[in-house]
Amino acid sequence: MNATVEVVCYKSKVLANNESPLMLRITKDRKLKYSSIGVSVNPALWDFKKNKPRRNCPNKERIEQIIAEQIRKYREQILDFQAEDKEFTPASLHDRVNNHAKNRTVGDLFRSHIADLKSQKRSGYALTFSELYNSLIQFNGHLDIYFSDIDTVWLKRYEMWQRGQNLLENTIGKRFRTLRVLYNIAIERNLVKRDLYPFHAFKVSKLHQATAKRAISKEEIMQVIDYQGKDMYTCLAIDLFAFSYFSAGINFVDMAHLKQSNIVDGRLIYTRQKTNKLIRLPLQPKAREIIGKYITPSHNGQDYIFPILSSFHKTEVQQRNRLHKVLSNVNKRLKEVGKELEIPIDLTTYVARHSYATVLKRSGVSTSLICETLGHSSEKVTQIYLDSFGNCQIDAAMQNLL
Repeated sequence: MNATVEVVCYKSKVLANNESPLMLRITKDRKLKYSSIGVSVNPALWDFKKNKPRRNCPNKERIEQIIAEQIRKYREQILDFQAEDKEFTPASLHDRVNNHAKNRTVGDLFRSHIADLKSQKRSGYALTFSELYNSLIQFNGHLDIYFSDIDTVWLKRYEMWQRGQNLLENTIGKRFRTLRVLYNIAIERNLVKRDLYPFHAFKVSKLHQATAKRAISKEEIMQVIDYQGKDMYTCLAIDLFAFSYFSAGINFVDMAHLKQSNIVDGRLIYTRQKTNKLIRLPLQPKAREIIGKYITPSHNGQDYIFPILSSFHKTEVQQRNRLHKVLSNVNKRLKEVGKELEIPIDLTTYVARHSYATVLKRSGVSTSLICETLGHSSEKVTQIYLDSFGNCQIDAAMQNLL
């Protein structure tokens, strides 16, 4: 059914000046939407058959001009919807017409959100949104659009475009999950109506490809930890691998930011760089031994424990470049060690994180305490599970690491 737009005199409502408001009435598929146009008239001066002011109505020409302009805007938007083959309701038509002037565009929210993340020093997460922003610009040409423009048809076109770029399934899935996060932010900020949410019909969960497991056995882990490095970088790589394994799979970036002040009453307490979540874990004897290799008498508690970052790396760019350089070298050394030990997969710092969870699972630790694999679960969920148990339970569970 085609939509109809007309202005009617709402005579059932009488204002203080004895006039009734003129209301825009949108009709489509037996649904109605009324909206005031900001004008009122005396019902006696309104022609209810022709839906227009009578000849003797004061300001008749001005009222007719306002009515014509309102109807024109709505009819133009209906034509736009039809040209895009986009379904709409009286409510979504009203929102589109009236929100164009005051709503921020998709591009506006992208840029402000990326700036917010950078100000919070969450540069890695900001980069995820920046990559999506650039991808959408390449796909759509611009982002001077509104969130109500992003419907299931638009999402399917973006999916097909990405597949045409020969992107990996998990890359596509990550981009859609990130876009879904931004859309939810737009809803929270009243930039788009909740009933227009397109991700109920467009299932992001289908865009997932199982990642190959990257865990190794406890015996292989011990072979790596016992390996005698022949140079400084190989020794550092082995120590970081071992420290991650004995410290609940802490990742490279978080290890790089650790300071002596993160050790409190025999526990490792730090905030994850990626999620801003506070982590509290028992510091294992082997982990303490590794720390002892790097902490010198000159440490003042504010120095970094591991020789990755230093006071020289002040800016975010300097830190990011340094982390990238060291991680590349560390993983290069670990792969060389893995080949020498005939480990069946490429050895990286991530293997220690994955192996931590798998070893605990194989030791009979409850799946509610630790996820079977970190590759198939988000890091947030993993840490939430850990936090839900008391220190004594975590302490006892981690005794299985040796």
